[in-house]
Amino acid sequence: VSLFSDQMFFLKTFPLKLVRPFSVHRLPILTLFTKDPCPLCDEAKEALQPFRHRQVDISLQENKVWFLRYRWDIPVFHLNGRFVMKHRVDTVLLDKLLQDAEIDQDY
Repeated sequence: VSLFSDQMFFLKTFPLKLVRPFSVHRLPILTLFTKDPCPLCDEAKEALQPFRHRQVDISLQENKVWFLRYRWDIPVFHLNGRFVMKHRVDTVLLDKLLQDAEIDQDY
């Protein structure tokens, strides 16, 4: 049995659509820089509930770099590691940026 025939058996048994059940592209990463107490951050967290995101608490010792950078500007929002907005979330703009990021990753 040759390697080629093994590959053909595999491809016939598992069509290509099933061989790759997940996308090779990563989802856009939305990050909220926050701390407690912060009323604007609380508003942002509520507004971001429909969006998949991660939160970085800048008051933690391991996030001191972010504290020094954003202590007067939180909440701050990054998309794929790049600053996109601060203070208040613009959900319409954010939704557009997320859609654009997903489209960009398809190419």
